[in-house]
Amino acid sequence: RALFAEYAAELTDPEQRRLYEEEVAALERERGVEVRFVHPTPGFVLRTSQEGSRRCYINVCSNPLMGEPRARAERGGQRWELPYSLAPGREELRPAGRRRLLYDVVFHPAALRLAARSARFRRLLRDTALEAVESHCGVRLDRNNATVLRGVSYKGVPQAPVIRSPLPGGAPKPPDDGESPL
Repeated sequence: RALFAEYAAELTDPEQRRLYEEEVAALERERGVEVRFVHPTPGFVLRTSQEGSRRCYINVCSNPLMGEPRARAERGGQRWELPYSLAPGREELRPAGRRRLLYDVVFHPAALRLAARSARFRRLLRDTALEAVESHCGVRLDRNNATVLRGVSYKGVPQAPVIRSPLPGGAPKPPDDGESPL
């Protein structure tokens, strides 16, 4: 029990998490890939159901690593570009023993600020989050009964997904010591 308690404390220690992220970034750099951890800042939560029976929650979050929302003027209005990051869905066990499905959709903080000021933009952000989960996770969500939970900014335990992008020049070549690997 003492070892398990020590392990649990180590997992929740912010300093250990920072060291872990630095080590992962260094290892990925050696492979020619830049890694950025997207730590979601809570925004609001959508409650809906998946496949008509299973309750699920979509955490609409923010992080400055995402692209800013941009509007282009069009005849009859504007067309918005809303870059986002979608973490894979995960199942968590509720205290009552029931399982719940959670998805994190991360936008730029400016998108959440616009949603706080405008009901139309909030609806656009909500529809974009629902569409992102449906298209990328291959599920059907109940859009008609999707509601924003009042007083709740995040459900579950936050997890930081990773954005990987190739470094210019690719992976460095391994040193040639004159011997053939064959």
